[in-house]
Amino acid sequence: MRDNNIVWLYLYLLACFVDLYFIIDNLESYRIYSKPLIMISLGVYFWQISKNIAGTLIRKVMLGAIVFSWLGDVLLIFPALFLYGLGAFLVAHLCYIISFKISQQKPFEIGNVNFIKLFLYNLPIYILAAYVYFLIQFNLGSLKIPVITYMLVIVAMVTISRERFNKTSPSSFWQVFLGALFFLVSDGILAINMFYQSFPESGVLVMGTYTMAQLLIIMGIRAHYLR
Repeated sequence: MRDNNIVWLYLYLLACFVDLYFIIDNLESYRIYSKPLIMISLGVYFWQISKNIAGTLIRKVMLGAIVFSWLGDVLLIFPALFLYGLGAFLVAHLCYIISFKISQQKPFEIGNVNFIKLFLYNLPIYILAAYVYFLIQFNLGSLKIPVITYMLVIVAMVTISRERFNKTSPSSFWQVFLGALFFLVSDGILAINMFYQSFPESGVLVMGTYTMAQLLIIMGIRAHYLR
């Protein structure tokens, strides 16, 4: 079964490389064929390997995150639909937040929380997000509220992924945490390119970090429920 399922990972990697090739060669019109295949192939892979947890909340929210990520990918192909793409990815991040929260030991146990230590652990994430916002804030215009909302949600996603430390297996923690960080970096590069200063390498950097983020998150969640 695993040998059959890994074909979808190969298809995922192929779609990623083809999409990057189209970006590098300025063949943007062809990305309508390559970009949607990225999350379709990864989604089928997750669907196949997660059949043993069918009906569980974790599977539902992960599939929701994949579907809305796919929708966001498609919408962002068209510049006029940027706000709708942003909304789709916001929902995807909310699904990931739920999945990160429940894919850990005793997820809703409060215990003794040291808020100062928690703040210091998350401080590098806050600084990175604040720096990106500092750069782009003057050019957001009517998108200011949607972008701020989106940034708050993705920061929450990264901090909750960090919260899983010592509450799951090391491989699951690091894959999910690094995946969430790559997502933050990808969106930060996209925001800087759109609202601060465009640069030719942005497309490759955005998609390279984005595809790495999605793969790491999927494999990290897989590592948790296959423990």
